[in-house]
Amino acid sequence: MSADSWIALLVLIGTIGVLVTDRFPPVVVLGGAVGVLLFADVIEPDLALSGLSSPAPATIAALYVLAGAATATGTFATVVDRALERRRALPTLAASTAALSAVVPNTPLIAMFAPRVVRWSQRTGNDASRFLLPLSFASILGGVITLIGTSTNLVVSDLLEQSGAEPFDVLEITVVGLPVAAVGIVLLSTVGVRLLPQRTAVARDLSRRAREFQMAARVEAGGPLVGRTIADSGLRNLDGAFLALIERPGVEDGQATSLAASPDTVLEAGDVCCFVGDVARVIDLHDVAGLEATERFHLLDAEGAGTLVFEAVISPTSRLVGQSLRSADFRRRYRGAVMAVHRSDGALGGQIGRIPLRAGDVLLVLAEESFGYTYRGDADFSLVAAVDAAPPVRQTRAWLVVAATLAVVVVAATGWLSLFEAALLGAGAVVVGGAVTLREGWRAINLNVVLTMAAAISLGAGVSQSGLAGEIASLVEQTDRLGFGDVGLVVVVMVATLVLTELLTNTAAAAVMLPVALSVAAEAGAEPRMLAVAVLIGASCSFLSPVGYQTNLMVYGLGGYRFGDFTRVGAPLTIATIVTSAAITPLAFG
Repeated sequence: MSADSWIALLVLIGTIGVLVTDRFPPVVVLGGAVGVLLFADVIEPDLALSGLSSPAPATIAALYVLAGAATATGTFATVVDRALERRRALPTLAASTAALSAVVPNTPLIAMFAPRVVRWSQRTGNDASRFLLPLSFASILGGVITLIGTSTNLVVSDLLEQSGAEPFDVLEITVVGLPVAAVGIVLLSTVGVRLLPQRTAVARDLSRRAREFQMAARVEAGGPLVGRTIADSGLRNLDGAFLALIERPGVEDGQATSLAASPDTVLEAGDVCCFVGDVARVIDLHDVAGLEATERFHLLDAEGAGTLVFEAVISPTSRLVGQSLRSADFRRRYRGAVMAVHRSDGALGGQIGRIPLRAGDVLLVLAEESFGYTYRGDADFSLVAAVDAAPPVRQTRAWLVVAATLAVVVVAATGWLSLFEAALLGAGAVVVGGAVTLREGWRAINLNVVLTMAAAISLGAGVSQSGLAGEIASLVEQTDRLGFGDVGLVVVVMVATLVLTELLTNTAAAAVMLPVALSVAAEAGAEPRMLAVAVLIGASCSFLSPVGYQTNLMVYGLGGYRFGDFTRVGAPLTIATIVTSAAITPLAFG
């Protein structure tokens, strides 16, 4: 191998090692890898910046604006509601989710659907864990039906174009993706649901835990606390508890108002201070001058104007991982109070503020309404959803979202405009038409995903230019000598991509494997697009662990799942995906 190939190999091994630890966000790791290749003179500056100049990141950003408009108008909310009302709810829900995921990025789609499944299960007495994991898997399957189903598809298409070939058309991969999705949905609805153990969903556990950690005391009229701020009163740093909320009685209408307990909030006579903490260790509130204990207080029922209870799932790259709520200064940083913490394996103990947090933990947060749109899509949380969200305020604009989404697919599929141009027009239409405000549209864009795509595209181009892809291809091509032909090549490329997806991220796996796949095609005299499709499906179809794909992690904590639940259900689904792809891809693209 050449010196550049060795450098690229070492950088790639280092990148995999760092990503596996989950200590840094993928965008930082991938960007750092590109930087190393640049300063080692393996790639030129224009190649290092090729990801930023690519239309793929901007395309997915525009699609996120469309997804944000769908959330703001509740466009697809009735789909999940109607699916759950059917007698065979699971197959209907899975098929509907897969169909929508073909044209809407699956991450915001699951952020929209998963909380509705949880609320429906609470209302009807069904077990949410029987639906959430299939919901995530169905969205992944739907993502391979069209080019715009997931960001991974766009990365593969962009790198294919950089190699000198034509990019994929919007519906070009449907000939393989649709059968893969159909087989997967049938398997999920039959075998998969039987393999899934019954788990206690997060909603029930959090409700119980939150009520075990609540108590209240009233500010006495004429007492020493009246007129003092929370910080000055000594109620901010208590042993075993913290002040989460203040219920202030109304003067005119008698209706109490809920206030977030910020340090500068001034206490008034009659205020009910709602504390969260370990009941077994909490200080005796009778000993605090100016407070009188009241009856047990249920904080979950204390939402007032401008205050909501949110479920927030901690992401693998969150700053909160490894820290406690206290050491992270959660209340000051996020302006919210955590009432309870749920962990899938149930391994929790001690004070709520001192528990070291992990990826996948679900926090029950009491905060102002702004918490939802501020941290939805933030790198610290995989999912932020209000427990009782208000109905969308612009439901009458739902037709515009549907029309814009269909227009993007039709215009791009017919070749009237490029996918990039069609996506930008679609995003512009929902903003101008009032389905989503410009500010809401900007917030809907997951910049972490967009920048990760850009870094992954540059890294993939660097692996190709270094010559490493060709060296790996020489080894992979030996499979052709076993006599399996195109089918063997598709299987080997898919399996390698699947393994990398579980170790890295789906975007990074696609970026690393596509140059290898194209080199394999050149060595074996195979059709490059055939192996590009194998990479696309292998990178997108991550079913073996909760950390391999963003939507899996989003439902991991909410459903109360164990790590092995994903492998148990995902293993047969992965095998079916490989078999279906290997049977159809060589016929369609060989």
